[in-house]
Amino acid sequence: MADLPKMPDFAEFSRMFANLKMPAAPNMDAFVAASRRNMEVIAAANRIALEGAQAVGKRHIEIMQQGMAEMTEAMRSLALPEAPQAKAAKQAELLKQAYEHAVANMKELSDLIQRSNGEAITLLNARFAEAMEEVKALAVKA
Repeated sequence: MADLPKMPDFAEFSRMFANLKMPAAPNMDAFVAASRRNMEVIAAANRIALEGAQAVGKRHIEIMQQGMAEMTEAMRSLALPEAPQAKAAKQAELLKQAYEHAVANMKELSDLIQRSNGEAITLLNARFAEAMEEVKALAVKA
């Protein structure tokens, strides 16, 4: 029979926090204001993430439309009567262009995602740092 995981020692946890002095009754106005700021920042970060996702989706549709137009034009150009060597060279050039466009488009979409995620994380990090300063200020008052 496998050994059961050891239960945490709550006495040790209690000793660790025994000297921590926090106010007995927190300032409810400050608590509500801090909670409101937290929710506002979370909502703003979600809005940025949603707008980023919408921009990525819109750009992806544009890329697909552009790709379809390019593919249609490529098919037309390949349908023209040409010598086999010229047709092979044209196909190779079209494949090269398609690959380069695909790589550039993936990079563009990646950059859009990274930028919106970065903006959202920056907001959340700033609020977290502010919240930690608020907690320190409360601890000093105690």
